Amino acid sequence: MADYSKHIISQDVPVTRALEQISSLGQYLTLFVTDDSGKLLGTLTDGDIRRGLINSKPITEPVRQFMNPNFRFLRQNDYNTDTIRRFRAQLLQLIPELDTDGRIIRIVNLAKTKALLPVDAVIMAGGKGERLMPLTRDTPKPLLKVGDKPIIEHNIDRLTRYGINHIHITTRYLGEQLEAYFGDGSAKGINIQYTREDEPLGTIGSMRLTAKYRNDTILLMNSDLLTNIDFEDFYEAFRRQDADMSVATVPYQVTIPYAVLETSDGAIRSLKEKPSYTYYINAGIYLMKRSMVDLIPDGVYNATDLLEKLIADGYTVTYFPMLGYWLDIGRHEDYQKACVDINHITL
Repeated sequence: MADYSKHIISQDVPVTRALEQISSLGQYLTLFVTDDSGKLLGTLTDGDIRRGLINSKPITEPVRQFMNPNFRFLRQNDYNTDTIRRFRAQLLQLIPELDTDGRIIRIVNLAKTKALLPVDAVIMAGGKGERLMPLTRDTPKPLLKVGDKPIIEHNIDRLTRYGINHIHITTRYLGEQLEAYFGDGSAKGINIQYTREDEPLGTIGSMRLTAKYRNDTILLMNSDLLTNIDFEDFYEAFRRQDADMSVATVPYQVTIPYAVLETSDGAIRSLKEKPSYTYYINAGIYLMKRSMVDLIPDGVYNATDLLEKLIADGYTVTYFPMLGYWLDIGRHEDYQKACVDINHITL
């Protein structure tokens, strides 16, 4: 997410300087007026300044005399996709997100963001990628390039476009390279934290070790996927179904090249010539309520273990059929396909 600090101005700055700052913005001509503590007091546009001048306010006055105190905003951890859709319908572009004290956490550009999902993401990136040796001998599989950037960076950039800016990466094999590449995420305007596994803990065993989650919903995904999944549709389905955990799935068709007999009590009841069956396979992308993390025991534990436990215990477990592109990059032929496909798909 871009740096919008140039859109912030102190309440004591004279309007003449505010005009200079607005002129330097190029586009999205809105300033956010704050006090010394960073608390948002109002917004300022050239229209607000014109109205002030028409009302005989001196141009030497501070911007607090011209600002609009009736601004729209998002409250941290207290918004949903309906809120964002309403702002879009009002043709709003820059929306500040505020903490409980009214200070600006970030400024969201709705013109450049597909959505703003109240979700933490956990990306599993600790595997050794043995099937891709020797490519992964000195490079962790998530950092293998597909097109102009690593596999995992495609996923992080897509998460960011959906407004997910708190990302946890679980690492083990050559994890220091991932930390060096992304740092704390500030270069992308996001927050990245790392959880280092001392020993393999399965696909989700490390989730209990991760630092505090900020949102009530967690998205968990493998780092070695190439996909253009619509995270907003996935989240909306999860919320609508009030699911405890949901699995993104990919349709997989099996065609039997023979006639299949359906029998009962020694008799043939029907015959199907070369039938096709559609199954749904696990895409390695999950949404879950944060409370589900408390059900993960210490030690080695996989996402499928948690799914089976939740189903057995009567929790609401749903699936989300993906309609877009998806590729699990596990083998050399998968990696070669990804390097070709990246030139023909939109992520």
